[in-house]
Amino acid sequence: MLFFVLHIFIGASLAGTGVIAALSLGFGTVGPILIAAAIGFVAAFPVTWIVQKRITGLG
Repeated sequence: MLFFVLHIFIGASLAGTGVIAALSLGFGTVGPILIAAAIGFVAAFPVTWIVQKRITGLG
């Protein structure tokens, strides 16, 4: 349960960072923005796992 709650926030943060990076690099169309958001969302899974381990004291 904690994993999913953390992933909501971490995934949104990383996806938003990816979108801002894409826009800063001049990619203003829908395709690159969606790709950047998807990469951020997927990259949040291992980050969330590490954060959960540290919060629960199992890692």
